[in-house]
Amino acid sequence: MTATSAVSAARTILTRLHDVMASRQHAQAKLNTVVEVIGEGLDSEVCSIYLLREGMLELFATRGLAQEAVHVTRMAIGEGLVGTIGENIDSLNLAEATAHPDFSYRPETGEEKFHSFAGVPIVRRERAVGVLCVQHVDPRRYEEVEIEALQTVAMVLSELISNAALVDEEEVAGLSAQLTGPQHLAGLALVKGLAAGVAVYHQPRITIEHVMADDRDAELQRVYLAFDKMREQIERMAAQAEFGVGGEHEEVLETYKMFAYDEGWSRRIIEAIDSGLTAEAAIERVQQRTRMRMRQIDDPLLADRMHDLEDLSNRLLRIVSGQMGTAASMGLRQDSILIARNLGPAELLEYDKRRLKGVVLEEGSLTAHVVIVARAMGIPVLGRVRGLRGMVRDGDPLLLDADKGTVVVRPLPTVSEAFEARFVKNKERQAAYAALRDVEPFTRDGTRITVMMNAGLRDDMPSLALSGADGVGLFRTEFQFLVSATLPQRERQTRLYRDVLDVAGDKPVVFRTVDIGGDKILPYLRHNDGEHEENPAMGWRALRVALEREGLLKVQARALLEAAAGKTLNVMFPMVSEPWEFDAARAVFESQRSYLKNQKKKLPEAIRYGAMLEVPALAEQLDLLAPKLSFLSIGTNDLTQFLFAADRSNPKLAERYDWLSPAILRFLRRVPQAVVGHNVDITVCGEMGGRRLEALALMGIGIRRLSITPAAVGPIKELVRKVDLAEIGEAMNQWLAAPPPSLREALVQWAQDRGIETD
Repeated sequence: MTATSAVSAARTILTRLHDVMASRQHAQAKLNTVVEVIGEGLDSEVCSIYLLREGMLELFATRGLAQEAVHVTRMAIGEGLVGTIGENIDSLNLAEATAHPDFSYRPETGEEKFHSFAGVPIVRRERAVGVLCVQHVDPRRYEEVEIEALQTVAMVLSELISNAALVDEEEVAGLSAQLTGPQHLAGLALVKGLAAGVAVYHQPRITIEHVMADDRDAELQRVYLAFDKMREQIERMAAQAEFGVGGEHEEVLETYKMFAYDEGWSRRIIEAIDSGLTAEAAIERVQQRTRMRMRQIDDPLLADRMHDLEDLSNRLLRIVSGQMGTAASMGLRQDSILIARNLGPAELLEYDKRRLKGVVLEEGSLTAHVVIVARAMGIPVLGRVRGLRGMVRDGDPLLLDADKGTVVVRPLPTVSEAFEARFVKNKERQAAYAALRDVEPFTRDGTRITVMMNAGLRDDMPSLALSGADGVGLFRTEFQFLVSATLPQRERQTRLYRDVLDVAGDKPVVFRTVDIGGDKILPYLRHNDGEHEENPAMGWRALRVALEREGLLKVQARALLEAAAGKTLNVMFPMVSEPWEFDAARAVFESQRSYLKNQKKKLPEAIRYGAMLEVPALAEQLDLLAPKLSFLSIGTNDLTQFLFAADRSNPKLAERYDWLSPAILRFLRRVPQAVVGHNVDITVCGEMGGRRLEALALMGIGIRRLSITPAAVGPIKELVRKVDLAEIGEAMNQWLAAPPPSLREALVQWAQDRGIETD
């Protein structure tokens, strides 16, 4: 079936369904007619409709299967092919149904002679209320245009089913009757922090009253006007964003605007209207397709881009339906926690920052655009909270603890009091840490510990003065690449690096060259062979990418050199495994320096080159590399996963291996010893150094420089002033020589005995 014939078939089916829905037949008779209409329209030998009843998907009507099976065959959600479609809210397209691992044979249906199978969910309120499927005797996969025709028809069926009250609306909503007691929900901390407020749903539910259009031209005119209005809104918001000129948020919004003007997206909506749908139904139809595609995307950055597209779909749907009010436009009346399935960056910017205290998402990821914006706004965000909509009502009191990755719904008074006490204590602590801003962190025995901060955005830089950090020990340059739709031009890179150095003033900034790959995939920068990596964390990433795509590193080298003119440039190469990789990267910078010198351009006063120690192999060659280094930064996050062969993104392994394991601490202790006699600064970068207990252990094995999150600078400075290095050094030597059953417990006890508070 061609695309044209599929659209024609869908239009024919919709026209006939319009007559069926307008008839005086009872609901069952209508469904019996519907399967015949669809079967004939798609030239399908079998067409069946399963509907949700009492938690089971029941066969309600069929053409081609045994009529005796109607209202007899039932599938649990997740059972068989039909149940799998209902559970995943996704389509299936199989040339041989029996080969699928979830296939479940039901002899009463007489389906054994049919090989091919295709099914789509019938969706209402974002939940599967049924399944529409077709089957053929001949084994073949259905064309994509045929699947799209089925999905279009399924939308019409959703309206018919709802109007005929064939499914229980309460069951569809999935709401528990027990929405009165407290609930503890867990998720992924996207932006850390504490917040309390009432639940406010970002998007009031829009009910599409009419699916089938009476006047195609009128529907097209409505959607054209809605597109114009939506684009005006986006342009206005981009102009009013309060982040200053040239920030990463501006680049996020530029990417967002790119989707608003995407011709492919608007064309799909127009094609759906051409098939006979109303403007609202066409937008929802394309949005459903987007959601299904999102579930198939492993690339986190591309998935986040799809979330931006869904955000725009929601905006367009509200405009075309005349239901313009979001929680933002209605205004927040009190301290609020925003609830959403997902959220686009532009939508977050619409909220009153004085009243918006936190965000809880059903989806979301650490690389999402909304997270970048929320971090700049100082709003805690919790993502990937399953079952959120079935557990929370508008106006429910919430306690959000994004530090621990939890949210408490309708908390008991005792829980609220404990949270409030913690909130107050947290503010007191922050005030005490802020008072240390200008205090230099000397240990009790007079040793100066260098406490620096990590950054990656222009808007992170004010934290340098606010925290009193000694400098930026790690500036992650890849963030600019992650929020851009295309490779950032040299001028944009230069502007960012110059702004960062200007804000830092006399304090040093260590720029890490772009660290992409692994969990930071760029859609515009792929493998040459396009192959999917089985283990991207140990694959084509970081310096390996930069050395292969030399133009990438050349442009960044030139941008950094020009930005640091008249200043000292500290540049660090990530994921160095062999000394030759460091030499090759340094050669790129030196060649660009020579070029700029020949062009009579102003150069940095000095260039200090460093490397990240993340790959254990490099530790065995530090004697060869040390003479060439000005500094070495230990990246404890990647180093830990490589030492233990444990993927840190795997939740089953994330907490399994302790940073206070003797294996890690013995390894780390060797590093300062390996560069004795060379003027090399050793810094620990990463989460490990920002935890008080781990920082205590690091000082005990000879680490004197830490680079951590800005929020951790105050707590670590306060810790340093309570530590006697000789005492903790002696204790660590004893523990590492003869490890106790739990080094962590031993260290906690040691700290408590000396009045040192741990995390």
